[in-house]
Amino acid sequence: MAQTRRQFLQQVGITGGAGVLYSTMSALGLTGVAETPAYAAPSRADLNGRGAKHVVILGAGIAGLTSAYELLKAGYKVTLLEARQRPGGRNWTVRGGTVETDLAGHTQRATFSPGQYMNAGPARLPQHHVTLDYCRELGVAIEPFVNQNADAYLYREGTTSLSNKPIRHRTAKADVYGYVAELLATAADQGALDTLLTAADKEALTSFLSSFGSIGNKASGFAYTGTDGRRGYTVEPGAGMEGGTTAAPYALSDVFASGVGNYFSFEFGWDQAVMMFQPVGGMDRIPYAFERAVGKDKIRYGAEVTGLSNTGNGVQVTYKTGSRTRMITADYAICTLPPHLAAKVPSNLPAPIVEALKYARPTNAGKIGIEYGRRWWEEDHRIYGGITNSSLDTVNTWYPSYGFHGDRGTMIGYYNTGANANTYGALAPAARLERALMQGAKMHGDVYTKDVKASFSVNWIGTKYSEASWVSWPSQTDGIYARLLDATGNIYFAGDHLSHAIAWQHGAMVSARAAVTALHTRVVNR
Repeated sequence: MAQTRRQFLQQVGITGGAGVLYSTMSALGLTGVAETPAYAAPSRADLNGRGAKHVVILGAGIAGLTSAYELLKAGYKVTLLEARQRPGGRNWTVRGGTVETDLAGHTQRATFSPGQYMNAGPARLPQHHVTLDYCRELGVAIEPFVNQNADAYLYREGTTSLSNKPIRHRTAKADVYGYVAELLATAADQGALDTLLTAADKEALTSFLSSFGSIGNKASGFAYTGTDGRRGYTVEPGAGMEGGTTAAPYALSDVFASGVGNYFSFEFGWDQAVMMFQPVGGMDRIPYAFERAVGKDKIRYGAEVTGLSNTGNGVQVTYKTGSRTRMITADYAICTLPPHLAAKVPSNLPAPIVEALKYARPTNAGKIGIEYGRRWWEEDHRIYGGITNSSLDTVNTWYPSYGFHGDRGTMIGYYNTGANANTYGALAPAARLERALMQGAKMHGDVYTKDVKASFSVNWIGTKYSEASWVSWPSQTDGIYARLLDATGNIYFAGDHLSHAIAWQHGAMVSARAAVTALHTRVVNR
C-alpha cells in the first residue's frame, strides 16, 4: 500500500529518533521556527490613582518571586509567605554548611569545599527561556552549561558488542547515523520510496544522507565504513606521517539492538538543544537576586500556610511561624504552592477547585552531588562537562560545567526519576552514595570510587514543602486543569504546573506573568 510523506517521516522518526527525523525534514525543506509572544508588563500608570492593592503570595519559589517582582513594579503592596528559610523553592543550590532533614528523618550536613556546590533542583537554562531575560534584568551572570558532549559516554547493559562498556557519544552517533543513512539511501535507490518522494526529493535526500551519515556513493552501495574519523580514533592524528587509525564500526545489528541511538533525540528537544546556560556560582543566584529586588522585608520566612479563605472584600491567610499562628488579610492572593500540597491547606475553596488541585500527579526525582579531590574525568577521560547516559539506575551522570582545570570538582553522580529515584530515595544517604559509586565504577572504572571528599543527595518526594520534583496532569485539555487558570474569588494560582513548560523555571515565570496580568487587568477595569 502506498504511503504518504507524513507516514514516511513517521517511520524515519521511529527508526532514527528525533535527530534523524529533524535532519531529514530539513533536507526536504519542511522545518520552521516559532516565536514566543511578547509580554506586556503591568504598569504603575495603569492604576491611575486607584491606590495600592495588597497581594499576599503563598510561596517564595520562582513563581512567587516573579509575581511579587512584577506586582511591585506596577505599584502593588506585596507580602510573600515562605515556609522555608530561603527563597527559591525547588531552585535549591547545596553548598558547604547546608543542613536538611527529609521527611524520613535523615539529616544531612553538606561539607562541600568552598566554591563547590550542587544544584539540587533546576540546573540548566535553555537560551529561549524567559529565565535568561530575568537573569539579564536582575544582573545574574551566566555561563555555558555543557548539555551534550561528544566525548561523554553512553552505557548500556546487555549482550551486544556495545554492551557493558562505555561507548563515546561520538562513536555511537557516527555508527547510528551512518547505518540509518546507508539504509535510507539504499531504499531510495532501489525504488522502495518512489511512492513517497518525487525524483527531486530523492536526489535531495540522497545528497543529504551522503553528508549526514558519511556514506559511500552508489558504486559502493552507499556503504558506511566509519573511516572518516567521526567515530573517533584508536590512534589520533599527529605529527609527521601519523594520519591516525580508526576502528571498524560496530555491526549494524548490534548498534540497533543496543539502543544507544534512542538517546540522541534528547539533544534535539525544544528545551534541551544547545546552547544551554547556568548562573555563575549556582542556580540559586536567581532567587537571591529576586529577593534583593523585591526586598527581604517583604518575605516572611518560616511561614507555613495553614489556612486560605476568600472573604467578602479580599482574602485571609493563616500561617505558623514556629509555634505561633498568625493571620494576614489582603485584597488578593496568588497561591504558588505545589498543587498537591495546596489541596491539603484548609480553605473555603469550592470543591471543583480542590478537586483540580488534587488532579496533579507528583513525580519524583533524585540527585547526588559527589565532590572529588581530583578532576579525573578531565585528566583521565578528557571529558569537559556534559552528560553520560546509561541504562543503570543512576540514568544520568553530569560532569561539572564550571571550575575546569581546578584542583577538585563536584559531579552529579545520578539524576534519575520515577522508580529509579524511588529506589535511591528509600535508602539512607550513606547507602545512596555507596550504590551510586558502585554503579558509576561500571562506566568509569575504580577511579570513580576514589578520593571522594563530600556528597549530598536529594530525594524530592521526601523533601518537606515540595514532596515532588514536579507534577504532571492526566490531561490538560479535559477541563479540570483549566479550573485553576482563572481566579477563584480573589485567589489566583500560579506555578510551572500551570504551564506547558512543567519542571522549568520558565514555566513558573510565564504562569506568574499570566496571573499578574489577569489580576492587574481586573483591578484596572473595576
